Amino acid sequence: MRRASHRAGQAKRSPSIHLAMGARKVLFVAGFGPIVRDAGRSRALYRKQLGIPFEEVDGYLHTEKLPGAYAFALWPLEQAAQSCFGSPRWPRKYPVPQAWLEFDVEDVPKMTRELKSRGYQLLVESREEPWGQTVTRLLSPEGLLVGVTRTPWLRKRARHR
Repeated sequence: MRRASHRAGQAKRSPSIHLAMGARKVLFVAGFGPIVRDAGRSRALYRKQLGIPFEEVDGYLHTEKLPGAYAFALWPLEQAAQSCFGSPRWPRKYPVPQAWLEFDVEDVPKMTRELKSRGYQLLVESREEPWGQTVTRLLSPEGLLVGVTRTPWLRKRARHR
C-alpha cells in the first residue's frame, strides 16, 4: 500500500509556492529576529546557550546557516533606528519594536505604493541598502518592524530549494 505524500489536513509543499495576495505576491520570509537592547544578554542566549553560528559585523549578529530560515539576526536597536531614521535613537513617537520580520516580494515599489494607499505609515520607502537589498519598512499593528524586500542573494538560494 502506498503512503500518502502528506499528512491529512496539511497541504503539499512546493518549492515554487507563492502566497497570492491580490496582485501582490510574497515569495518567502527573507529573515527575522529580535531587536536587541542588551547585546551581551542576547549573545549569551542565542550564541552561547542555543549555539547559533552567527557571523558578526559591527555588532550585528546574523546567520544564513540556521536550518529552516533564510536569515536570522540579532539587530541592535541603534542600528534599526539608523536604518529607518538616519539616527541611532529610536524616535519616541513610535513604539520600540521587539522584533523584525522581512518578506521578499515580487515588486517592492508596487507593494510600497499599495501599502501607502491603504494608509500604512512607512518608515522607509523602496530604499536600496548598502548591502544590496531593496526595502520598505513599517511598524505592524503588533509592534514588529516589518520589511517588504527584494533580497537578490536569497532569491538565488530560493530558486535552488
